[in-house]
Amino acid sequence: MTIIGSDARETVLLGEFRRRLDDLKVNGLYREFIAGAHRADDRGQTQYGDRRLQVWCSNDYLGLSQHPDVILAQIESTFRHGTGNGGSRNIAGTSASHVELEERLAAWHGKERALIFSSGYVANFESLSTMISAMPDTVVFSDALNHRSLIEGISRTGCRKHVFRHNDADALESDLAQYPLEQPKIIVFETVYSMDGDVAPLSAFLDLAERYNALTFVDETHAIGVRGPTGAGLSEELGDHRATFIQGVFGKAIGTVGGYVAGPDSALDYVRSFAPGFIFTTALPQAGVDATLKGLELVQRDGELRVALDAGTRYAKNALRAAGIDFIDADSHLVPVMVPGAERVRRVARRLLDDFGIYVQPINFPSVPRGTERFRVTVAPYRTREQIDYFVQALSACLADA
Repeated sequence: MTIIGSDARETVLLGEFRRRLDDLKVNGLYREFIAGAHRADDRGQTQYGDRRLQVWCSNDYLGLSQHPDVILAQIESTFRHGTGNGGSRNIAGTSASHVELEERLAAWHGKERALIFSSGYVANFESLSTMISAMPDTVVFSDALNHRSLIEGISRTGCRKHVFRHNDADALESDLAQYPLEQPKIIVFETVYSMDGDVAPLSAFLDLAERYNALTFVDETHAIGVRGPTGAGLSEELGDHRATFIQGVFGKAIGTVGGYVAGPDSALDYVRSFAPGFIFTTALPQAGVDATLKGLELVQRDGELRVALDAGTRYAKNALRAAGIDFIDADSHLVPVMVPGAERVRRVARRLLDDFGIYVQPINFPSVPRGTERFRVTVAPYRTREQIDYFVQALSACLADA
């Protein structure tokens, strides 16, 4: 028997990492990060080396990460409270601001309680995995295009699950009908899907939940801030508040960082008491929470931001349509521009960056199926019509040559 030394074992393992990375590069799937690729000023530009770039794929949907009131709230709070909280929520990390934010979120969604997490991913994963594990006979019904955080939270439990066709109420009902009413069930879906920009049949799914005695866990990540009279999401827009749990994030339209779940007091108190990813992690800094409180205030009171977002999105869609550029015309602020081919979408992205000063990140496998590569374009309120026209003209030129 040949015994491999520790150095040789390390070489073999590291070689496997390199081989897999090489495979990504050969197949056009290797992801490159551009430092500074975010909105940096009120003209929608960012500094990249000695160049100014326009960023067209940001999740900062309303531009609030650069709002002076949000920035000032974080700076002032940092001077008062420091840069960190010094512990997890159950040790030294719960401030008055954490409590206030959770209370305001619960009231916003008309729920008994809210619980904030370090990210939307953690909010989904920890809440679902903890609650489902506490109900071992629960059957989960999950939309086929659910976010990875939802999928992983469900899978972690090893529960029985059905993955139903995307946004298909008939398929969901067919799965639900296989179980008696007394069987514990939970339906998990999103309201706005980030890769296609399409919207769930929320009320139809909630009707089925009532009919088949199921709980519902609704991810409003991409609707928070941009849908509804005060930005509380699709549930608020439709006036349908029957969802058991609402999940949302701060890192998109609210302009800061973190995530949350709102719902029944007993369930979220259980998550607070048992979820490892909540108990054993450092709390969000109070300064960041204070900035979130200010961002939430702006979202709730300033409907003009949503009006501007909608107007810019409509103008961009009309310009893309006029230019003959293929995109998914969904009922949301997300505009998926289709550029099939992993290498092709990378070439187009690189030329947009090099020749036109436009940054837009390719979306490829595994985020979307092979052959459906795309750009996920967002048109924030600060975009001018001249910038939109420039973007469409540049994109048209790059696609023609790709």
